[in-house]
Amino acid sequence: MELKKSEKADLENKKGVFLLLGLVLALGIVLLAFEWTTRPSEVESLGTLDAVQVEEEVIPITRQEEIKVTPPPPVTVVEVLNIVDNTQQVNDDLSIFDSEATNETLVDVAPIVIETKQEEEKEEDTQVFIIVEEMPEFPGGEAALRAFIAKSINYPVIAQENGIQGKVYVTFVVDKDGGISEAKVARGVDPSLDKEALRVVNMLPKWKPGKQRGKPVRVSYTVPISFVLQ
Repeated sequence: MELKKSEKADLENKKGVFLLLGLVLALGIVLLAFEWTTRPSEVESLGTLDAVQVEEEVIPITRQEEIKVTPPPPVTVVEVLNIVDNTQQVNDDLSIFDSEATNETLVDVAPIVIETKQEEEKEEDTQVFIIVEEMPEFPGGEAALRAFIAKSINYPVIAQENGIQGKVYVTFVVDKDGGISEAKVARGVDPSLDKEALRVVNMLPKWKPGKQRGKPVRVSYTVPISFVLQ
């Protein structure tokens, strides 16, 4: 048996419309829930504060005890008088010494040490100056000194074979009489070159001595000696 329905009573045709209405209604409810705001209720009072009774602290008053000082016992002074017989002799002689010196007064005098001129001259002889008013000079000047060293120098064979060359600085003292003393190597290169440089310096003739305040003095002098292979 077939069931017959009228087209107006058939709800299957309106199912899509009801679905859309349901979705719109649900969305509206969700938006209304998000937009809904609540205001906090006003507080009429913050409550009551019970009064607490504070006990007052009583601070006792203290006083420093007075220290009683007992006075010292009274001191009695007894004067003792020695009664001397009038017949006893009293020595009234006073010995007074004269503090002024006379010709016969002996005075001890400590010996006084006086430096002699000889000691001063010895100090000047041993003192070596570096810079003086008039520096010592080789006879003929610097050019003559270089020529003498170049003529007197003998290049060591060992240094030539090993290709050793350089500049040796020799320091010496020009004495008051112009002689050369205390020659030593200030900066060396090789033992063979240093030895040859010292030999040549010790062969130098007398110089014109240096002077300080018009007097000849000992002056330190430095000469560089170059060893160059050709």
